[in-house]
Amino acid sequence: MPRAVVELYTSQGCNSCPPADRVLYELNQEHSDVLFLSYHVDYWNYLGWTDPFSDERYSARQRDYANRMRERYVYTPQVIINGDEVIRATAKGRIESASSTIAPLDDIADITLNPANPGQPATGTITLSANGKPSPNRASQIWLIGFDREHQRDVLSGENAGKRLVHANVVREMVNLGNWDGSNKQLSFAMHDAWNGGVAVLVQDGRGGPITAASMIRF
Repeated sequence: MPRAVVELYTSQGCNSCPPADRVLYELNQEHSDVLFLSYHVDYWNYLGWTDPFSDERYSARQRDYANRMRERYVYTPQVIINGDEVIRATAKGRIESASSTIAPLDDIADITLNPANPGQPATGTITLSANGKPSPNRASQIWLIGFDREHQRDVLSGENAGKRLVHANVVREMVNLGNWDGSNKQLSFAMHDAWNGGVAVLVQDGRGGPITAASMIRF
């Protein structure tokens, strides 16, 4: 179980993002007890380069955070820790300090993988343990995340033309597994494709709310 989840919102079409991508890459190499994820947004694709890892769903996720935090707009690069604390994306020391001193996430989620052949999409089971009295009105959201370990890409046009960019834990699939009322629950899952970084499950207080629990398996 990771003690914290650090989400970077980034884009290959944003000339301010490469330093933040590098910081996240370094942090991921240095801290195995934290889940670092790179979400590539799509709203900079009009600047002359279409980010191959971008997805409108990741932009929507960032907007959900902005709406809850009453921010007037979204921007890149942005780092959000446990869905609740925004830190400057290039402030490596502050990200390290916040992710190591913040209250650890609840240890209530677990992922079990089914045996699979190399190169096949991951399948398995997610187990959620009761963390109090079940409530039918509970708004916890369960997200399944598939990510690639690392990508290095040459950008041929746009604001980062001529640069080779490095990314860690690039989110490639994000599946809404529905709501959770806090009772014991078991869910089967099947990823759409074979991502080589790992799979994670995030338990979140509603759309754009704080992340309260997480589990991950690295490949």
